[in-house]
Amino acid sequence: MQPLGDPLYHLRLMARMGKAVGADLTSAFAAGDISHTDWAAMITRCRGCGAVDQCEAFLSAHDRAEAPMPGCRNTDALMQLQGRSA
Repeated sequence: MQPLGDPLYHLRLMARMGKAVGADLTSAFAAGDISHTDWAAMITRCRGCGAVDQCEAFLSAHDRAEAPMPGCRNTDALMQLQGRSA
């Protein structure tokens, strides 16, 4: 099992992926669309991902995307939030 990545780094990475797919995570949290537990689970899933380099490359190549990169551990959550609070 690989160690979890830096929480702040992955928070920023997840926020970038959310922005790329049109899911404003901060607004979704403020509106109650995601809870503290949801937010923490999303960050933990991101922290456990071994595809950080691919994620960075995807985000560098896509200011906007229809969906997160293939294999993103937060795809379901991000797709549910897409366009809701942006």
